[in-house]
Amino acid sequence: MVRNDILLESGTNELEIVEFIVGNNKFGINVMKVKEIIQPLPVTNVPHAHPFVEGIIELRGEVLPVVNVARALGYDEMERTEKDKLIVTEFNKLKVVFRVHAVTQIHRVSWSQIEKPSDMYQGMETQITGVVKMHDEMILLLDFERIVIDIHPESAIQKEKLKHDVKDARSDKKLIAAEDSPLLRRLLRETLTEAGFKQIEFFENGQEVIDYLNGLKDQGKEAAEEVDLIITDIEMPQMDGLHLTKRIKETPEWESIPVIVFSSLITDDLKHKGQQVGVDAQVSKPEIHILVEKIDELLFDTE
Repeated sequence: MVRNDILLESGTNELEIVEFIVGNNKFGINVMKVKEIIQPLPVTNVPHAHPFVEGIIELRGEVLPVVNVARALGYDEMERTEKDKLIVTEFNKLKVVFRVHAVTQIHRVSWSQIEKPSDMYQGMETQITGVVKMHDEMILLLDFERIVIDIHPESAIQKEKLKHDVKDARSDKKLIAAEDSPLLRRLLRETLTEAGFKQIEFFENGQEVIDYLNGLKDQGKEAAEEVDLIITDIEMPQMDGLHLTKRIKETPEWESIPVIVFSSLITDDLKHKGQQVGVDAQVSKPEIHILVEKIDELLFDTE
């Protein structure tokens, strides 16, 4: 099963999710992260590998790590069956293979149908990015980036790559950032503050950004004068970053505000989706140093 570009139009606030089974739970992954789904291949064990990592496989000349999702979620080891599948993914500029117990179907849903997990949940709250209610059942969207960061911390935002030349002018610029992950919001705040940006407003999804911009209008303020630049993730409950960008660029009083997409989904295969909705720049997580460079280009190189 190879991923097809099912969503031909960008900015519709919809996504395709691959539903898969681990234990007795139904989980989901964004199709945009999935390269293909294959039958299990022989896995070569690697000494002293992380407990979540089964080993490595060779796929079309590439050596890729295989992550056991059941282990990552704390499930008891289950006997492997003929239904086991390997989901080959690409995000954060990494290719990683995930073993699951079965792959069932693909759903097309709106981000507005996806609810943010409650802080009251126990156990897996940090590994779930959203909950989709489907036909009296619930599909849990797994935070695959978090699993990879647990295994490979270097794949998180690397502050040490930032250049240490802090521009005084950065402190005068008002940034807005839409990011649903509390971990990444904290890392973004820390790194952008270290780079000299002092005025940063964070929101958990695109809808909150739209509400904020409309609120400025209601106060008689010009959003383009109050906001210098918007940074947005793509995958967010309620409203994703591509639809947010589309809304901004189609609104005359907002269209001049630069928008940077900062997402794990920025790959050569997917960049066209951002271009279709008019983003001003696209940066792949975890390259925070490139994000700062792009912010500077958009804010200062045009002055």
